[in-house]
Amino acid sequence: MFKFLRSRKRAAPAAAPAGGGTAPAPAARPRRADPDALLRRLEWTVIRRLDGMLQGDYRNLLRGFGLDFADLREYQPHDDVRYIDWNVTARLQTPYVREFQEDREITAWFLLDLSGSVDFGSREVKKRELSVELVTVLARLLTRYGNRVGAVIYRNGRIQVVPPRGGRRQVLHLIDRMQRIDEQSDGMETDLAGLLRSAEQAIKRRSAVFIVSDFISTPGWERALSLLARRHEIVAARLFDPLELALPDLGFVVLQDAETGEQLFVDTQDKGFRERFQDGALRREAALRSALAHAGVDCLELATDDNLGEALLRFTGLRKRRSQLAAGGGAIHRQLAL
Repeated sequence: MFKFLRSRKRAAPAAAPAGGGTAPAPAARPRRADPDALLRRLEWTVIRRLDGMLQGDYRNLLRGFGLDFADLREYQPHDDVRYIDWNVTARLQTPYVREFQEDREITAWFLLDLSGSVDFGSREVKKRELSVELVTVLARLLTRYGNRVGAVIYRNGRIQVVPPRGGRRQVLHLIDRMQRIDEQSDGMETDLAGLLRSAEQAIKRRSAVFIVSDFISTPGWERALSLLARRHEIVAARLFDPLELALPDLGFVVLQDAETGEQLFVDTQDKGFRERFQDGALRREAALRSALAHAGVDCLELATDDNLGEALLRFTGLRKRRSQLAAGGGAIHRQLAL
């Protein structure tokens, strides 16, 4: 049964003439970009800019997981009340806080959904290409600071694991592995829960985990995400194309399921059809946001027409503000001091 309006579908806007006829033939398969050339381009256009603008805010993108006790000092109005040492405070009758030195070394994993639905893009950039560029930028930012990166790759129901390593060569290896994944779909629908369960088995130590996916999947992945989030710090990088949220008036078009190949011939001039399409997309959006919020996972939204550098800066700013809100005790004391 064709489930386009209820789940994932590739809106392949191959507009057929109003009087019938065949849709245009698909474009030739693009050649894979050279990994080294792609990395050098992104280092110049995105990574260099982020390095200059993040600097101290880099810690807001991801934090290390180890905290070593460093010292005790008297409490100041801007300090986080969670770090008050109550034993020392009771003995000295003066509030003291603990200071910690953060272990910044991070092992980061990318859970990469390279299923058929990520091969769609209504404009110049496909979701798959956006995924490659995002992973390249994040992996290089992390490895430049001495961290290790690995990946769990999902395609056509099969899992590939790239063990975590550091350095530029590891980034090039990740790019090459992502680009070598065959774009030919075997007709299987995405099982995101399978990717998450495989990651739980593969990742032995607490790590930073980036889930890079369009989250177009068979139902039931939410519990697997919650279980994974109990152990690891997770960021969901959600890829989407504007055409997946709202259809313009294109006349008669063929909509094709990017994974099963099932097709539907529709008239997008029908306002009722466009409204039903948009309503279904909004319901999926709400369900996705609810599932991520329930698991306590921050979401980086990336559209195929987005500027990658600006999107990452927006996300870093969001995490910085949330970190400040989490340390609300300091803000309260500053207000009282005024």
